[in-house]
Amino acid sequence: MASTLKFTKGHGTGNDFILVYDQDGTMRITPELVAALCDRHFGIGADGFIRVVKSEHLTEGQQLLSQAPEAVWFMDYYNADGSVAEMCGNGIRVFARYLTEKGLVELPEGQVLAVGTRAGVKDIQRSMSGFAVDMGRWGLGDEVLVKASHLDVARPGQSIDVGNPHVVVALAEERELAALDLSRQPNIDPKPQNGANVEFVVPADPIMKDGTGFISMRVYERGVGETLSCGTGIVAAALATRNWLGSRAPNQWSVTVPGGTLGVRMFPTEDGEHVGLSGAAELVFDGEIEF
Repeated sequence: MASTLKFTKGHGTGNDFILVYDQDGTMRITPELVAALCDRHFGIGADGFIRVVKSEHLTEGQQLLSQAPEAVWFMDYYNADGSVAEMCGNGIRVFARYLTEKGLVELPEGQVLAVGTRAGVKDIQRSMSGFAVDMGRWGLGDEVLVKASHLDVARPGQSIDVGNPHVVVALAEERELAALDLSRQPNIDPKPQNGANVEFVVPADPIMKDGTGFISMRVYERGVGETLSCGTGIVAAALATRNWLGSRAPNQWSVTVPGGTLGVRMFPTEDGEHVGLSGAAELVFDGEIEF
């Protein structure tokens, strides 16, 4: 007998998600179900699936609550192929939009919403453009080689961990960025154990203006393919570019992707440098589907 699933469709700069509210934490999620729902031809269609659930209902959430009792809600995130993901920068802003618009939480201006993820607790605030999320600390990894379709030779890539794994590749010009064929997965050498998202970045001319850095980016997301935007990838791209520029680089960045533009800010905290991501997050429609 078929079951009916109520869902909401949302997106952040074109990076789109299916959101489902699991009030008591009993929904059975399988890779096959997620892949079927995210299928753009036979399902609803999305880059990812988000279960909106209270932290107390999940083992990972319970572990976070012991250290951060304010993290009442947990973003249970899955890639379009059904694989589990640690974090999603666009997804968590859409998650915040869902919680506030559906009346599940109140988030006045200046207040902070703590959300549990598999990459730890993330703090979210309202911003002029939508929502801003503190992505926390980040880590610079090794340099690798990346081969991609329509790139003449393998290019060096900078590994960066922003809660999930990324490799950022610098390109010389917009023409090179536009020519990439990201219908095929780029090859990373050595291959990361858990895979990685791959970002291809081109600097603006000039790259800095009025204390802000400007870059353009395309991304191949692990478990999804090319997407119009990737929040954590945008953060990784800004961090890598700042690292390449050295001491003269700014801590404020504007990153343009096919789906729009998001802001990145690096700032000091008591436990080290954090990086924030800000931009729009929208809910598009509600629906029901039998599965």
